[in-house]
Amino acid sequence: MLDQYFPILMFLVTGLVVGGAALAAGSLLAPNKPDDKKLSPYECGFEAFENARMKFDVRYYLVAILFIIFDLEIAFLFPWAVVLDDIGLFGFLSMVLFLLVLVVGFIYEWMKGALEWE
Repeated sequence: MLDQYFPILMFLVTGLVVGGAALAAGSLLAPNKPDDKKLSPYECGFEAFENARMKFDVRYYLVAILFIIFDLEIAFLFPWAVVLDDIGLFGFLSMVLFLLVLVVGFIYEWMKGALEWE
């Protein structure tokens, strides 16, 4: 039984040794010269001007949801189109249902005004 799991054990041990060696070499060879500017907090290259716990506009989240909708749609449409002949009617109807759910999300975003730019 050990001979079945021995390659996995060797893979884990080798990964830990290589990772540990890389971390050790990095901490030994990297220069460590902290100063006030390196240790200070920053946001986009300039000092923070508001509280970090401020509320974001809801449109920010709506645009993020919109990106996820289109990203998922494209990511699933390419492989589906390649194997459409093999999966038959069930695969076609499953993708139609998936696209229907995405269209409902898109209509929700449209109604909320996420597509309107000010």
